Amino acid sequence: MLDISDLVCRYGKVEAVKGISLSVKEGQFVVLIGANGAGKSTTLRSISGVLPPASGRMMFEGEDITRCSARDILARGIAHCPEGRRVFPAMTVDENLDMGAYLRADRGEIESDRERIFTMFPRLAERRAQVAGTLSGGEQQMLAISRAIMAKPKLIMFDEPSLGLAPNIVEQVFEIIEDIRKSGTTVLMVEQNAYSALQMCDYAYLIEAGNIVLSGTGDDLIDNEHIRKAYLGG
Repeated sequence: MLDISDLVCRYGKVEAVKGISLSVKEGQFVVLIGANGAGKSTTLRSISGVLPPASGRMMFEGEDITRCSARDILARGIAHCPEGRRVFPAMTVDENLDMGAYLRADRGEIESDRERIFTMFPRLAERRAQVAGTLSGGEQQMLAISRAIMAKPKLIMFDEPSLGLAPNIVEQVFEIIEDIRKSGTTVLMVEQNAYSALQMCDYAYLIEAGNIVLSGTGDDLIDNEHIRKAYLGG
C-alpha cells in the first residue's frame, strides 16, 4: 500500500531523515520506534504532506505522492493523528469531527460514522457540545483519533498516541487503535512505549539518528538484544 524509498527530510540545513526506505502492506499494523529526535515524527509529517521531502520517493497504492499537497494526500486516503493531539481548542467536539470529514460529501455515512465514534467513545458523546480546549488530555486524544477516523482513511498514522496519558487511558487508546486495524484500516504508528507497540504490531522499524537500523516482526525486535537494552529496559 505504502512504499517509501530513500526518503530525505530537512529542517533548513538540518537533515532529520537520512534516506530511509520502508513499506506498509494493506491491512498491516506497522510501528516506528526510536529515541526522541530520531526522525520518526518527521517521517510521518513527510508522508502526510506537511513537510515536503528533500528527496526520495513515496508511493501510495501504486501512485507517486511525493510532491502531493497535504489536502491531496488526505483525499487519497491517508489520515494523520499528530503528536500532541492538535485539536481545534475553540471548536466543539462535534465541530472537530466535522473538520475531520471536511473532504467528504456523503452526509448519511458521515452521521453514521459520528454515531459509531460516540459508541466507541461515550465520553465524547457526553461532551459533544463542549469546546475541545476544555477537555482532559485523554479526552482530547480520543477526539484526535476520532477526527482522523472521520476522514474515512485507508491508512491512518498515529504519532505518539500514549504521550502524557494516564496508564488506564493509554490501555483504552491502544484497544481502540487495535479495533481500527481489525476493522480493515491499515495503521502506521510512532510510539514511545516500545514494548506495547511491538506487542501490537505486525512489523516494526527502528530509527536511530535519521536512519533505519533494524526491522522485523514485533517479536523479532522484542527479542533483539540491542532493543532490549536501549528501549525495553533490560
